Amino acid sequence: DEDHLGDMDFKVAGTREGVTAFQMDTKIGGISFQVMADALARVEASVVVSDVDAEALAARKAAVQAEGAACLAVRCDVSNSEDVRRMFEATVERFGTLHILVNNAALTPNRPADTERRNKLYSYISTPVPRDTLRFTSEISDAEWHRCWGVNVHGVFYCTREALKIMQPRRYGRIVNIASIAGISARSAHSPHYSATKGAVVASTESVAYEVAGANILVNAMAPGGLATPAFNVYLESIGEDARN
Repeated sequence: DEDHLGDMDFKVAGTREGVTAFQMDTKIGGISFQVMADALARVEASVVVSDVDAEALAARKAAVQAEGAACLAVRCDVSNSEDVRRMFEATVERFGTLHILVNNAALTPNRPADTERRNKLYSYISTPVPRDTLRFTSEISDAEWHRCWGVNVHGVFYCTREALKIMQPRRYGRIVNIASIAGISARSAHSPHYSATKGAVVASTESVAYEVAGANILVNAMAPGGLATPAFNVYLESIGEDARN
């Protein structure tokens, strides 16, 4: 999550009788991909996998099929509304409907500048240094800000919008948004752009949940903290024992 080092951008949806749409753009194992694939296969969900990277897309499809689930692979960039629209059209064309959507679209702070800010924050809170501004927000560029919002917020909106077009006429749906502790605390003060996007996901969850509850569509959010992914473990090794502790 906020401490995952890698670009992550994926979506999941499905039920025992229905369909799972799984969108992912990542160079690492990512949060919960295999766990989700295992769980969906156990309930015999059909799965739609999408990625902007053709090689990664083929790998994700193979992983889902290895768990016994029917799988459709669709190339998609969730920050592009037309890509998202086509992904959901392909889902309905292949499987007929959609029952559950899990939004876990996120670009996490993994660039050199992000690592520098993260290390600076960890040093600040773990060692007796003079107190001063950390100068994170003032150094975030327009490009960094918009890039993060494009996937983390716009992507969630685009996918939710398309899912609701399918769910609302059927008066059934389940949407789970993966937010982050970064959106409800100062734990990721090193990445104000990321924290802001996850706060937006929390706010959007509450708003949309109220809007669609009358149609038997439930919308909830989870806010996990840092997870021990392989990439995060590599980062922890790189910063030394004192910083880890």
